[in-house]
Amino acid sequence: MSGDPSLFSRASAEIVDLHRFFVDWFDTARADRVDFSRFERVMGDSFEMIAPDGQLLDRNAVLDHIKASRASSDSDFAIAIEDIRVVWQAGDTIVVCYVEAQQRAGKHSRRRSSAVFTTSSSAPNGVEWRHLHETWLQVPEG
Repeated sequence: MSGDPSLFSRASAEIVDLHRFFVDWFDTARADRVDFSRFERVMGDSFEMIAPDGQLLDRNAVLDHIKASRASSDSDFAIAIEDIRVVWQAGDTIVVCYVEAQQRAGKHSRRRSSAVFTTSSSAPNGVEWRHLHETWLQVPEG
């Protein structure tokens, strides 16, 4: 099966695609055309997230927060994903780090994230999120 995308390729595509989902879901002009079930399908049953402030959130808390944030931004919201790299991989599990840069209402923020993925045949990119840990980064002054 050398023609199949690598686990890293699938995880990288998932990171980028999920953040595109967020931009569309949060945008007031596009939110009505976004399928929330896409987000639900990629969050593993036992998914947990450590938010940048240190708060531990389970899958339901994350789903509820994202669902409640629908159409919460005008078209001034953007996310760029940078520096995706493998930290560790074994079998059908991979840990990937990346930097998420956001711009909203003229304000910039950055966070470094570590995410654990496992393979899932029912997920759009063939992987599901199992764990996410985000840490605030300083935004370079410009």
